[in-house]
Amino acid sequence: MSDIDRTIDPATVAALIVARGNAYAPYSQHPVGAMVESESGARYFGANVEVAHYKGLCAEASAIAAMVSAGERRLRSVYVIGPGEHLCSPCGDCRQRIREFADAETRIYVVDAEGRLLKGYTIEALLPDAFGPENLSH
Repeated sequence: MSDIDRTIDPATVAALIVARGNAYAPYSQHPVGAMVESESGARYFGANVEVAHYKGLCAEASAIAAMVSAGERRLRSVYVIGPGEHLCSPCGDCRQRIREFADAETRIYVVDAEGRLLKGYTIEALLPDAFGPENLSH
């Protein structure tokens, strides 16, 4: 089955919609929710948090921070939900954050506002030829 044929579990969609509903986006009016599933199977949620100087926190970064704060370090999957029918894929910063905790098996899924899968990625497809921790070895 291709990623685009994958059906997202209704409970996951409901939780993503709740996370998106918790977003603080008074400036962009573009609420985003995210869920990351760690290697252990635990799920961590995040929402974007904007601030007046426009340097906010993305939903994916928020969810990854929750995972790391819980002591986990490996991503199994990432789900992102935006407010509309268009693709709300991770920004460049978030692609690099995902790369830090991903491996070749990690999958990134972007769903529309209703939770229908729009696109699935591997980390290589999301951020080709990425700079990672192995690039820092001597």
